[in-house]
Amino acid sequence: QVQLAESGGGSVQSGGSLRLSCAASEKTYRRDYMAWFRQAPGKGREGIAVIDSDGRVSYSDSVKGRFTISRDNAKKMLYLQMNSLKPEDTAIYYCAAECGVGAWCWQLQTRGFANWGQGTQVTVSS
Repeated sequence: QVQLAESGGGSVQSGGSLRLSCAASEKTYRRDYMAWFRQAPGKGREGIAVIDSDGRVSYSDSVKGRFTISRDNAKKMLYLQMNSLKPEDTAIYYCAAECGVGAWCWQLQTRGFANWGQGTQVTVSS
């Protein structure tokens, strides 16, 4: 059973926008931290945005001011609105959930998150 499923990826030109969605199963979705990570070719997985159960958010410097993370608890959905996309945003984007250590969650450390989606590809052309 798929517990986290991302959608909304695709190809877009520089300066464009995309909205990613992540659907969580009943078992996986908890009213705690959820996050978005990404992995570019040849690079490690990078945490870019996190949201807690109260809607407080934090972003990496690389996306701050351009991306917005949000969640809909009733629908068990996580979103990432991406604006002003750049070629360097090209990556596979993953949603993550079930973060057990608060500090690790806010620091967007991969070791903090126990559940991951399969990822969705985002390609930004110049």
